[in-house]
Amino acid sequence: MHKKPEILHRKTIVQTRQFSVESLSLKFQNGEQREYERLIRGKGHGAVLIVPLLDSETVLLVREYAAGLHRYELGLPKGKLDAGEDCLTAANRELQEEAGYAAHKLHHLTALSLAPAYMEHCIDVVIAEGLYPSKLSGDEPEELDVVPWKLDNLPALLASGECTEARSIAALYLCQDYLNKT
Repeated sequence: MHKKPEILHRKTIVQTRQFSVESLSLKFQNGEQREYERLIRGKGHGAVLIVPLLDSETVLLVREYAAGLHRYELGLPKGKLDAGEDCLTAANRELQEEAGYAAHKLHHLTALSLAPAYMEHCIDVVIAEGLYPSKLSGDEPEELDVVPWKLDNLPALLASGECTEARSIAALYLCQDYLNKT
């Protein structure tokens, strides 16, 4: 097993409301030294991605504006954990804010990273079952479209070009696998 490199120096080089870019001076076990930059999470407490199951065959997706791509994307509800929240509590809150449902049963499935070579961010994937209508006010600038989608029709979702977020796609397939095992 590799020993992690020694951090010789770290410095924040850019700070925004949401993110920080950090410069790292590292020394590897073999003596090599390198400079890395990484995007680190600001003052957040983590994030959660919810797979809301309307029934054992149907997931609820939300269509919302994706600023990074400047278009609307279909994906799974997601959001940041508030101070003092665990991922299950945050999942139920975000589900109510974004999709208008709460869940009787929540199951932490896994945690996913997006680009671990240069991003610190991970997101907890939670399966939500036993849904019932419940709406909370959220921080979205507009009402999100809620779109039921059959899990056995994921190839059509990907072919539509409306769902390109890797985290949502991975979570949907992981959920399918989880349901096949239970």
